[in-house]
Amino acid sequence: MVFPHRTVFSPIELLWAFIGLILTIGGTFLEAFIAGLPLNPSDPSIPIQSLGVTWQIGAVLLVGCLGGKNAAAVSQVAYLLLGLTWFNIFTDGGGIQYIFEPTFGYLVGFIPGAWVCGWLAFRVRRRLESLAFSCLCGLVTIHLVGIASLVIVQTLNWNEPNWTNLWSAIATYSIVPIPGQLALVCAVTVVSYSLRHVLFY
Repeated sequence: MVFPHRTVFSPIELLWAFIGLILTIGGTFLEAFIAGLPLNPSDPSIPIQSLGVTWQIGAVLLVGCLGGKNAAAVSQVAYLLLGLTWFNIFTDGGGIQYIFEPTFGYLVGFIPGAWVCGWLAFRVRRRLESLAFSCLCGLVTIHLVGIASLVIVQTLNWNEPNWTNLWSAIATYSIVPIPGQLALVCAVTVVSYSLRHVLFY
């Protein structure tokens, strides 16, 4: 008896994985801004304010919402491998020594975070609130993995001398960026909802 052969990833998933990789690399170096309303009637220019974060996490969540769990996870595995081996595509460079950086656990968290976001995004009917929930769950997953990594490193004394204490590290990498990252969640929700309407899925 011959069983039908099924590839692990469909061509569409591989395409989305590649798109997710490119978006994540580009998002790493692209600062996120928000436009405000003109407050001075005599000056009609639109004020632009930095969100204090880059589009990196936004790209991770966007590929989850558009490409699904497999494409999202594969894109982040590829991002991590490229950054650890050949290219300086992480925020502070790259190379195998990057595993000693305090933010490395957050980069590892991109993989399950992207998977969770992609899994939830296609579990229910496409709605703004369901996509927003998917993005939030992905974001929380990234931070949980990142914080767990900080705790493990501090507990086992693997930290470099230039590291701050655990609570300062958690504040720096998980608490301070949250407002900007929540704004990215809103943007990703709207963009992915609109694109999925256009793409009819």
